[in-house]
Amino acid sequence: MKKRVLLVEDSPSLSAVYQGYLANSEEYGVAAVETGRDAMVKLTQAPPQLLILDLKLPDMNGMDILKHIKAQDLPTEVIVITAHGSVDVAVDAMHNGAFDFLVKPFDAKRLLVTCENALQHRELAQQVQTYRDSFDRTHYEGFIGESLPMQSVYRIIDSAASSNATVFVTGESGTGKEVCASAIHQRSPRAKKPFIALNCGAIPKDLMESEIFGHVKGAFTGASTTREGAASQADGGTLFLDEICEMDLELQTKLLRFIQTGTVQAVGGSETKQVDVRFVCATNRDPWLEVQEGRFREDLYYRLHVIPVHLPPLRERETDVKLLMDSFLRQYAQEEGKELTNFSSEALSMLMSYDWPGNVRQLQNIIRNIVVLNQGSEVTAEMIPRPVCDLASRGTPAAPAAANLQQAPSVSGSGGVRPLWEVEREAIEHAIAACEGNIPKAAALLDVSASTIYRKREKWEKNGV
Repeated sequence: MKKRVLLVEDSPSLSAVYQGYLANSEEYGVAAVETGRDAMVKLTQAPPQLLILDLKLPDMNGMDILKHIKAQDLPTEVIVITAHGSVDVAVDAMHNGAFDFLVKPFDAKRLLVTCENALQHRELAQQVQTYRDSFDRTHYEGFIGESLPMQSVYRIIDSAASSNATVFVTGESGTGKEVCASAIHQRSPRAKKPFIALNCGAIPKDLMESEIFGHVKGAFTGASTTREGAASQADGGTLFLDEICEMDLELQTKLLRFIQTGTVQAVGGSETKQVDVRFVCATNRDPWLEVQEGRFREDLYYRLHVIPVHLPPLRERETDVKLLMDSFLRQYAQEEGKELTNFSSEALSMLMSYDWPGNVRQLQNIIRNIVVLNQGSEVTAEMIPRPVCDLASRGTPAAPAAANLQQAPSVSGSGGVRPLWEVEREAIEHAIAACEGNIPKAAALLDVSASTIYRKREKWEKNGV
């Protein structure tokens, strides 16, 4: 397919020359206009992959078009051409997003090489953006997190979702195992079919078989009607069995038979029914240890443990705590009609210092408690409930760190104004030292993303500063 090129040149003779140059290559489909207005119309209707732009136009300055493309983030690479070439114009054009700058007159070879380079640059930029979208995400199908452990989880879900293979999710309570199962379903070809979740630890043992496979009328005391089980309800979709290691051994045998045959038989019934179900199961225990201790069937373990996904505890996701706090504060403040919008430095330090044994669920509950019970625009240390405040009262290094941060270096000193990067680096390193090397905590106190600090430090190291 030919690359779409828009040529904006007010001189008909020069426009014909440039179109002739491009005609030597079969790669380009060229459209030409003579005014800035016509160019803006074309850009609005269908942005080309490449724009060759004369800066001197009869109705406007070509630089305004360039600024429009940058402001709208159009997927268009720009080559600027002008007879009024100067270093200042070139710098200005590049600053406003131009890929390259050609001074008239130029020959066909120079134009073709520049066009090829511009389009290669556009393709590479799109690939980089796609990579970032796929592997540097802060929000993903109900998850909030930019940390490396969570990026790894997202990649596994991306890879596993399209398969029918069984996924076994492990992780402590509150880490988001059902969110993970739902994400797998939503990313799969089964997304428009049912997602049925069943908590094996919350249902009495005597009723569990009926919950999974259903029952016929009169099958047991209280079975006044025929009832469809979760397996049949999930036909064509996904069946999520949470806390699978809580399941009774006898029922594990029947579940194994169901997985092997794809058929279900209702309690008290004689007929079997074929169903198409994708299994996702989860536990907060070590499933292999459960097998070794005889509480979980080994053959069922091997049937289910095809694609393992381990959800990291929140204490291993320190870069995500601030993201989660801010998100929950916005959500709950809106729901409750409150004005709370941010955390004081002391409150932030207390929350960042806590290790969250209850993980994301506990953090959610703490933030909701704060929002429901308090007024004002800022979350202060006095608003934070137990057990987080108990930890602070016993004395953590967090409060001194926050206080010491106020002593960060100023912009100017005895030598006059200093370079901004130097002041920035000194402030960041001071914050990290005050937080005893805890970069996520330092980032929270500086009100920046932890990834920003990591990137800046990497850049300084590369530059040897």
